[in-house]
Amino acid sequence: MNSLLSRFLSQASNKFRFSLWLALISITLMTGFSLWQGGAKVQSDILAMLPKISESPMTQRAMAQVEQQLANRVYLGFVSDNQQAAIDAAKLTMKSLRQDSAPVAFVDISSADMAQAEALNSYYFKHRFQLLTEAQQDLLQQGQWQQLTQTALEKLYNAFSYANSSLLSHDPLLLYPDSLIALAPSQQLSVKQGVLLATIAPSASMPQPRFAAIVMAKGSDSAFNPNAQQRQLTALQTAFHSVNQQDAGIEIIKAGALFHAAAATENAKQEVSSIGLLSLIGVISLVWLAFRSFMPLTIAVITVSTSLLLAVVTTALLFGELHLLTLVFGTSLIGISIDYCFHYYCERLNHPSDSSETVIKKIFAAITLALVTSVIAYSAIGLAPFPGMQQVAVFCASGLVGAYLTLLLAYPTLAARPLKEANTALNLASQYQAFMLNRALPKKPVARLLLVICSIGFIGIGISQLTANDDIRQLQHTPSDIQAEEDQLRTLLSGGTDNQFLLVTAATQEQLKQQLEAVEPILELAEQDKILGNHLSLSRFLPSQQAQERNYQLQGQIYLEHLDEIIATLGLEPNIKASLIAEYRAANSKFITADSFLSHQAGANFKPLWLSPQLSPQSGADQGYGAIVLLGGITQLDALAQLFTGNSQVQLVDKVGDISTVMGHYRQLTLALLALALLVAGIIFTFRFGAKLAAIVVAVPALSALLTLACLGIMHNPLTLFHALSLILVFGIGVDYSLFFAESKQQTRGVMMAVFMSAVSTLLAFGLLAFSQTPAINAFGLTLLLGISFTFLLSPFIQIFTRKSVNAD
Repeated sequence: MNSLLSRFLSQASNKFRFSLWLALISITLMTGFSLWQGGAKVQSDILAMLPKISESPMTQRAMAQVEQQLANRVYLGFVSDNQQAAIDAAKLTMKSLRQDSAPVAFVDISSADMAQAEALNSYYFKHRFQLLTEAQQDLLQQGQWQQLTQTALEKLYNAFSYANSSLLSHDPLLLYPDSLIALAPSQQLSVKQGVLLATIAPSASMPQPRFAAIVMAKGSDSAFNPNAQQRQLTALQTAFHSVNQQDAGIEIIKAGALFHAAAATENAKQEVSSIGLLSLIGVISLVWLAFRSFMPLTIAVITVSTSLLLAVVTTALLFGELHLLTLVFGTSLIGISIDYCFHYYCERLNHPSDSSETVIKKIFAAITLALVTSVIAYSAIGLAPFPGMQQVAVFCASGLVGAYLTLLLAYPTLAARPLKEANTALNLASQYQAFMLNRALPKKPVARLLLVICSIGFIGIGISQLTANDDIRQLQHTPSDIQAEEDQLRTLLSGGTDNQFLLVTAATQEQLKQQLEAVEPILELAEQDKILGNHLSLSRFLPSQQAQERNYQLQGQIYLEHLDEIIATLGLEPNIKASLIAEYRAANSKFITADSFLSHQAGANFKPLWLSPQLSPQSGADQGYGAIVLLGGITQLDALAQLFTGNSQVQLVDKVGDISTVMGHYRQLTLALLALALLVAGIIFTFRFGAKLAAIVVAVPALSALLTLACLGIMHNPLTLFHALSLILVFGIGVDYSLFFAESKQQTRGVMMAVFMSAVSTLLAFGLLAFSQTPAINAFGLTLLLGISFTFLLSPFIQIFTRKSVNAD
């Protein structure tokens, strides 16, 4: 392929090459326009970057349903030292959000769901004979029905009792209301005027108790969709403005993915614009200072623009969208694609009498090898399980191809004019090169040995202090004020709901219900031990048939054995006896079932927690039944997981943990790929330079990677997948520098200047990424900042093995 390209360059005219380049630009522009017209977009959903983890079909369904249940929900708290003011603020917000014009921003806007309570009462009352609380069960099992009668009498004479003649004629011992109350998960919230209300205890800063009225809503579309995000934020701002006008003293606290996504989107947009702009300005300034001419500046802008155009269109063509993180990472392409321009013009400066075609032929082998190794490096990034990282690989690889083709096809026409003499820049490069070789490197063997020992010691100490951190949460930076509000609101909601949940499975419905009942006391004990804040399980709402039958038989003491005594003790009309017995007998075998409950209004909100059998695409067989137990306020995840290690039918699903595990696996794989890439590159270079020089060329980026890892260890910067991915780029870029020195033999002055400009431009781009607030981008940029610096310092020493005399060049 190399010889074919070389032959093409020799035979094709400059005009023909330029026509090909113009055709490429035109086709790319038309393709890009067509893609954007067809719906290609910029994606800001951080979830779209997450790796796909291999789970069972049941687990995948469970994760999808939990995400659907919890995603796009926002929680609002209206805090005031006046209870009524907090309630009024919540009511006004719900009214404002419901009146939002189409397309609506939020659905399911509520606080306390009174309709849900009525629906539960409507459904369970006809199943009251199958329901008993634990206390009621214990008393009946001990034959202490008289105590239940005494409790009923106390309720009858209580001024605040819910007892009435209608309820007594169907439930003389008033057992059902306690069973209904037991259905609701325990929480520290009360209900006033249809609004959930939490009391905030006094503190040193706030000596008076305060009240927080809670409002919940679900976004009509994904919080990560930029358009939906803007609609939701606008609707909330309108509602908050109304609240502030009504009562300026109301404090509003918020929680939900919307606010994290909005902060991430704004941060990414700012970084794309600032990092990209500053990088571009830096590169342009560098070109101007080096060549003092508008022509190299113009060619540099054309090269970078072509590179970015091809990168954007190719990525959109393959993925249908462009992730914001791709654009942030992709700004570094400016500092890499410009390298081709630098090498071309530095070679022209060093040989001012050569034509553009001659210069291209001289650097052709080096830039082609550099392109191949860079594409290999980016391909390694593409092996990561993150769609966002795969986009970065395609974006940067295609961008470099665009810069390479621009040099081969457009430079003979656009950059044909000779440059003015710029001996100052070349002389500075020559002086730096001489300093590195003759003064920076010790001459005495003992001093060189000491330098080697110190370097090995530094690398050993640094790498020994390296730790790893594969937490997926590093993907996104959350401002402290947003996190503080969320933590405060979660505390009010008794911990809220976490991403982790339990998946309970069984072959039949009845076995699943019994499993849920077996899990319940374990979770209650975990709450007592402060391992868990709260949980929501269907065991409260779907008792097993076994438990229902037991409760029914226990109530036989009331309706078949002692009903006369109970009626007399409570002073009820004797004529209700026959109807009570008839109702009891009619309820025999009328069990609460999952189908009847979940199809009723009472169970509509709990449907996502139940998984019925589905045919598996692989085996064709159904998968049995599953139930999701939502968990909240987890304080000790490992301790919670230990509670279920002996039960194969109960699985603690931790998507964040699973993805983090996958990240750790790919971090190790990426480092292994780096070692493999070094080996492959060494073999390829052997055919070009011989074994000794090939080993030296590869040793430069290898040593740079080791020094970078040592620095990260000494800085106590935990190693992540993003550090490993950036080390692949250190290899790709570092090999370029080594290649040009290896190819240049004695003519190294122009190469030294080109490598200097390339390193500075790359450091401008990646150095700025190191200041990103997003930890993943920061890790990427910091590693490249260190790696490219070491590569730049080490690459000139290749001349020791290539020059024929000390005064070469």
